Amino acid sequence: MRPHGPLSPAAKPYSLALVLALLYAALVVHASLYPFSGWRYQGVALWAFLQAPWPVHWTVFDVATNLLAYVPLGLWLTVAVARHGSRRRAAGVGLLLPCLLSLGLESAQGLLVQHRVPSQVDWLLNTVGAALGVGLALWLLSSRWMARWSAFHQTGLVPQTCGAPLLLALWPLALVYPTSVPFGLGQIWPRLERTLYDWTEGSFLQPWLPTPMPELPLSPLTEAIVVALCIWAPLLLGYAVLRRVGQRFVFLLLALGLGLAALLLSASLTWGPTHAWAWLTPSASLGLSFAVALALLSLALGHRAAAVLSLLAWVLALALLNRAPEVPYFAQSLQIWEWGRFIQLHGLSQWLGGLWPFAALWVGLRLALRPAPGQVYNRRA
Repeated sequence: MRPHGPLSPAAKPYSLALVLALLYAALVVHASLYPFSGWRYQGVALWAFLQAPWPVHWTVFDVATNLLAYVPLGLWLTVAVARHGSRRRAAGVGLLLPCLLSLGLESAQGLLVQHRVPSQVDWLLNTVGAALGVGLALWLLSSRWMARWSAFHQTGLVPQTCGAPLLLALWPLALVYPTSVPFGLGQIWPRLERTLYDWTEGSFLQPWLPTPMPELPLSPLTEAIVVALCIWAPLLLGYAVLRRVGQRFVFLLLALGLGLAALLLSASLTWGPTHAWAWLTPSASLGLSFAVALALLSLALGHRAAAVLSLLAWVLALALLNRAPEVPYFAQSLQIWEWGRFIQLHGLSQWLGGLWPFAALWVGLRLALRPAPGQVYNRRA
């Protein structure tokens, strides 16, 4: 039989950091080269932007975006490489690879004539951001934060979390992308349907596709139910891996706070700070109240029961959400993000917002089917 002893304190954070670095690098590539159309060679060397004059016009938003975008990549690469080598080597890799990645992407943007303009300033800001990530990683490695996380992972979480902590950490980031219903992540069917029809236009496959049917908008009560389910389901996922009721209550407060902050940030970026609370309609307020009540009543649930209820909540929420049409203001919000100053964030936030619930379904299913541990967890506060 295979031993069931705990993992070494160092194994889990480092391996997780490598997965995070690879996934984040893929998302950076997508965000940097979106919309992947309009490619054309202009007869100029792709690295000519390095000798071009510095841009005259710039905004604080552009500087902050290019600087902060590469901080996680430098951080996770440094932590991942530190497992197999010295910290000096890890710092070198954490700085060099993002620097080369940014240089390659800026060069490739020279082929996207209509959508992107390569800039040596962007490359320098990306490199500085990676350096900040390396510095943060070295500080974390030399401090006690890694040891504290390892201790909490062993005493505060169930033995097999199946990636739930990582997924829950990404939930507020996924909420930054505009949604037609507050907290309503995963409404991908309308856009997927349009994409399928565009791809198969004029081919023999198009008659095989389902005929689009006009959908009625969600009623105020149904919208409130969707909002409640889309909040309750992630909270249940957290309950499924946390051992004690007290920890679950703290997680409830933290998750709700970060979720509300993400929606406020999204509305502020899209419509301006004066409209930060525009999403809080009567239906959204009712749904938020329902979610808080359900989350409080669920604090004492068993781990498997919480995982199963999370699955059921997501299935119902996605079924209702994907049958609803996209409202006009939602389409306008997407246009602002796709073709405005948020084009660099569009790819990353779109993938997170669209795929997060389906990743939660997969993680919840694994949690529901995991073997019962050989010990009874104390769920007292």
